[in-house]
Amino acid sequence: MGTPLGDFIRAKRDSIQPESRGLPDRDRRRSPGLRRQDLATWAGVSVEYLTRIEQGRDRNPSPAVVKALADALRLSPSECNHLRYLAKITSEECSVHIRPVPPSRRVRPPVLRTLHLLEPGVAIVANRLGDVLAHTSGYRLVTSGTGLLDTAHPNLNRYLFTDPRARTFFADWDDIADEQIFDLWQAPTLESLEWLTAELTPVAGPEFTHRLKRHVVPRRGVLRLNHPAGHQLRLLRETLELPAEVQQLVVFLPADDQTTEAIDRLRRQSHGRLRSIS
Repeated sequence: MGTPLGDFIRAKRDSIQPESRGLPDRDRRRSPGLRRQDLATWAGVSVEYLTRIEQGRDRNPSPAVVKALADALRLSPSECNHLRYLAKITSEECSVHIRPVPPSRRVRPPVLRTLHLLEPGVAIVANRLGDVLAHTSGYRLVTSGTGLLDTAHPNLNRYLFTDPRARTFFADWDDIADEQIFDLWQAPTLESLEWLTAELTPVAGPEFTHRLKRHVVPRRGVLRLNHPAGHQLRLLRETLELPAEVQQLVVFLPADDQTTEAIDRLRRQSHGRLRSIS
């Protein structure tokens, strides 16, 4: 059985073209990318040890080995951080029994008051599982008619992978799916990550599990939305981390005048107030 750490290393190794590293093209290779032998040599570890890490039979590599693998794979700073995080949670999985437990949906009153100050802007409080825990009336406006907030406990991952309307609403659905999946790896707890993946895997299909193992570090560009009313919205995202709660306050700002005007038109057509979801 593999591990998040092993999956990430293998995915990065498979994504590297040998020619880009000055290695000859191998016409009869059984798999794409670098051979284990090449990566092991550059990282200064044995092929057998690298195989154990990738296959999940060694779940506690030293920080020096993790750094050597990062250097050999030529990871970006974001990818290095992700690799270190995966090494940490893979090690923790060895020492604790993971029992699926849903995360707390409580939002502290001061956070709700801060969210209220952002009215009538577009903002949410969420966690890295994709749970929308509280939102402004502006967020309800820009998601109206999409089905995203129609459930008692809205979750972006559940919406993305199970509601066909998501692929129309999010103009860059693939990029958003990669963003949400990537954030799952920094869930509030390993128990809550296990809870969500166990819940989603049967209904979200193989695309969900495939993306979960790819570990694509997202670009997080402008968020482009196709509102059902016919408006095309372009939003910038500013995120404030709330480490004590393992939550985030995300503010969505119009990226252009057309989006500002479109939101104003939506606001004139509907009046709302802050809604907290618990």
